[in-house]
Amino acid sequence: MKVSIPLTCFVLCAASSHVSAQPTLKESFQNYFLIGAALNESQFSERNAAEAELVKRQFNAISPENVMKWEAIHPTPDTYHFGPADQYVAFGEQNKMFIVGHTLIWHSQTPRWVFQDDKGQPADRAILLERMSGHIHSVVGRYKGHVKGWDVVNEALADDGTLRETPWMKIIGDDYIEKAFEYARDADPDAELYYNDYSLEDPAKRAGAVALVKRLQAAGIKISGIGTQMHVKLDRPSAQLVDDTLGAFGELGIKVNITELDVDMLPAAIKENGAGVELNAAPSPALNPYPDGLPPSAQQALTDRYATLFALFVKHRSAIGRVTFWGVTDADSWLNNWPVRGRRNYPLLFDREGNPKPAYASVIETATQANPSAL
Repeated sequence: MKVSIPLTCFVLCAASSHVSAQPTLKESFQNYFLIGAALNESQFSERNAAEAELVKRQFNAISPENVMKWEAIHPTPDTYHFGPADQYVAFGEQNKMFIVGHTLIWHSQTPRWVFQDDKGQPADRAILLERMSGHIHSVVGRYKGHVKGWDVVNEALADDGTLRETPWMKIIGDDYIEKAFEYARDADPDAELYYNDYSLEDPAKRAGAVALVKRLQAAGIKISGIGTQMHVKLDRPSAQLVDDTLGAFGELGIKVNITELDVDMLPAAIKENGAGVELNAAPSPALNPYPDGLPPSAQQALTDRYATLFALFVKHRSAIGRVTFWGVTDADSWLNNWPVRGRRNYPLLFDREGNPKPAYASVIETATQANPSAL
């Protein structure tokens, strides 16, 4: 496979051009797919007025970084904390955006009490199904007709494509995924319902995701789309793996969403050892090589990477429903602090001041090359 994108006109000169002189992301891809961003509370509350305006100008879909995760919205058995989520939904509606809910069922950022009985012992299947149903009906039901799509189950697969041994799976069984989708469908029959995961470009995990979707389809479960997060590095996954994955998912007959896109520019700070994953969390110059900004060579590498990725998205545009960046500017990216706090990363299209980087122009160009009349 070859992805040919001439980049000589994008290089660092694009950094000096103002974003208003270029078409916006949502305008550029309006005939192809939605362009989204994950928002934090300062953005959708408009406390960060500059980034809120950037979101309004550039994006037509939004996802919540944290305010709809179980620990935030349902922290105790009898308490729901809907205020921030209400504000997030209101922001999206006021700006006529496609609103995504993220996420209903996940093993992470879920309070411990969810998986325990009233004596602090592991809950049984009946208890946990009741809690799952109550949570989904309460959250999805509150935003029925407002939130248009939900990440119903998040990261249920292990790296080898088998089901991850989460508390949901251990207590309920492997049909917990079907149950979650059934409850979500009951709560809002018109909402799009998605399965979302990371590293789906790896062949084994991709095969597991395809098998999972086919299993749900065979059981008559409504699944509207699959989300591949695409937290990528400069060199992996390869363009061929991305191409193969988008093609495989496109054959399933459901929407394919890129849900958490960013490009990690820093050296890996996690290493595998015999005992599992070890975090190398001590800050060091080797792990934080760009404290004062990207040098030209790194900026060009980022530009090339985004151009290649978006050329593939445009190629598969008939299957793709949405491309969502995980964050708005480099300043608010989660990659600045994970897994090593205090690092400076540069994974998005807008710099810390909200200015478009050279990669922005390379992304816009993929749309004009595919169909210049779309602009």
